[in-house]
Amino acid sequence: MDATQQKVAQYLSEAHASERALTRVLQSQIAMTPRGAYRTALETHLDETRNHADRIGSRLREVGEGTGIVAGVRRAASGITELAVGQALALGKTPLDLVRGDGGDEKVLKNAKDACATEAHEIATYLALERVATEAGDTKTAKLAASIRADEERMLDRIQRAIPAIAGRVADAAAGHPAYDVATTGTGETVRDISDSARGKARSTAKSAKRAARNGADTAKSAAQDGADAARHAARETRRVPGVSTAEGRAKGAVASEDDLPIARYDSLTAEEIVGRLREMSQVDLAMIDTYERRHEDRATITGRITALRGDEPWAGYDEMTAAEVQSALTDADDDVAKEVAAYERAHKDRASVIKATERARATA
Repeated sequence: MDATQQKVAQYLSEAHASERALTRVLQSQIAMTPRGAYRTALETHLDETRNHADRIGSRLREVGEGTGIVAGVRRAASGITELAVGQALALGKTPLDLVRGDGGDEKVLKNAKDACATEAHEIATYLALERVATEAGDTKTAKLAASIRADEERMLDRIQRAIPAIAGRVADAAAGHPAYDVATTGTGETVRDISDSARGKARSTAKSAKRAARNGADTAKSAAQDGADAARHAARETRRVPGVSTAEGRAKGAVASEDDLPIARYDSLTAEEIVGRLREMSQVDLAMIDTYERRHEDRATITGRITALRGDEPWAGYDEMTAAEVQSALTDADDDVAKEVAAYERAHKDRASVIKATERARATA
């Protein structure tokens, strides 16, 4: 297989990672957007994006079939960089979207501006893929790229046409006439305070990965891991703001498909099987599953168990902490805090090391 064909496989891999990441971003934006033409456009594009990911993934497997090229491409620096960018978007975007802007109208505007940049990137990705595939004589991939690019161009046009009206609502809100509150979209509480450091870490992930990619595949691999870690940290710091975990879970559940849920093969499981897995879920996951379940089967056994498990964490961000981090936080905890942690931990993850740490804290309090 020559270098041009390898480049086709590489660009297919990058496009696939981008489409998968965009699915998560669209889900969070839909959950924060009031019903109307713009939300309908986002919902339509979410379906298109899932379809794009499936088609690109299928073509990538065909291109790499019997050659081992896919495995090689996935180890390439640029492919790894795209994966790191995708991880940053998927892990960090939803909680950050829930707290940005001064109100519901401005959140929608900021998301729409971001969507313009995302669509422009998608269009460039498919322009490049189409040309490289044409040069390689791969007409099937070239036609696929052109077809998907057309969808992205239509979406960019829809967003650009919607922005003036969205901006007008922001101006009305500033004058004391807000069009809607983000809570009415089903995402939960609107939270306004977030540290600049959490925002910055999510935004810098893609830049650091791209810089590292220029230094070779090994460095890019490290950057991909660093990017994922930074995105997780940014999301974790954001969730420490009271109310964000519940809002994030509801936002995800409102537009989730079965594949998005933290319990594999969810729709094929019995209520008893699902209930048996709920105890290990975080408050974000519980809110997500609850919203999804109520949209579909609405089984009282499941929603009732989730209600019993739902509750305030001992402190904001607790569910995102490792056992070691909780133990460290308990070092100077008073008896009331240690007691609260013990009760919450027994009802959820039931980690023996954490339970022992609460006992030590209470003994020395």
